[in-house]
Amino acid sequence: MNVRRRLIPAALASALGLGALTACSSDSAATGNTDKFDVVASFYPMAFLAEQIGGGHVNVTSLTEPGQEPHDLEISTRQRAQLEEADAALFLKGLQSAVDEAVAQTGIKTKIDAASLTTLEDHGTGGHSHEGEEGHAEEEGHSEEEEHARDPHVWLDPVKYAEIAEGVGKAFEKADPDHAADYKKNTEALVAKLNGLNGDFENGLKNTRTKVFFTNHAAFGYLAERYGLTQEAISGLDPESEPSGARVRELQEEAKADGVTTVFYETLVSDKTAKTLARDANLKTDVLDPLEGITDKSRGDDYFQVMEANLKALRKALGAK
Repeated sequence: MNVRRRLIPAALASALGLGALTACSSDSAATGNTDKFDVVASFYPMAFLAEQIGGGHVNVTSLTEPGQEPHDLEISTRQRAQLEEADAALFLKGLQSAVDEAVAQTGIKTKIDAASLTTLEDHGTGGHSHEGEEGHAEEEGHSEEEEHARDPHVWLDPVKYAEIAEGVGKAFEKADPDHAADYKKNTEALVAKLNGLNGDFENGLKNTRTKVFFTNHAAFGYLAERYGLTQEAISGLDPESEPSGARVRELQEEAKADGVTTVFYETLVSDKTAKTLARDANLKTDVLDPLEGITDKSRGDDYFQVMEANLKALRKALGAK
């Protein structure tokens, strides 16, 4: 059950997705020179960690606007200035090259790379590319091996997200020692909540009629691996492109063989691809949110609410008992 695609190199992996500002994030213009610990986060999962761990001691700004496609992000002169003025930058290296470059070029003292706080894995066929990127990779002359990049979607695995949270907490304690005790306490509370979420997923997905689920965005490799599931992405093209006839036939056969009932799509991209496959294969559609951002279309107001909604959708689609 291989997804016929090639992974793109890390430098092109910005299309893997960034999200929105959290509801309680400050306006971007407010960053820097406040009386709080100023943190610039690259996208929603990083901003959420900073806010949960920092509490009232931090002023958090996300570089990615609500609903913005991450690979479209270009760091503005104002955002570069915000980075220079901030006390810390929290990002996931390899996910968004524009952010990686901007952070590297700043003199900011505390640079927290979430990718270094857990183990990133190569899920082989689990990666994805967006329109034009695979061709770009070929133009650059990347080898087959180089096109296998590590999957950055670690925040969709509560266990790995908790590992990152612990590392972020320690970094905050070191950078802002006056509030170290509160950072430590908040980190412990967040990790406990993430452990509880992991337990919910373990119990909720333990007994299911099928272990296979279809997505149009291969973001759920870590989640699938953690809970013994198999993710199948529709195609290696843009999420809004229709799959090839051959791929549709292949997935139709697999759906019958593995008892797949549902094709998942996301809140931030068109459901056209999923509905095309679902219509041709006589399957249902539903949302599985990769949590690259929170918008008014999200099934929840924060990470935990949306993850619980994801669990509910997976249980229904997989025939949980």
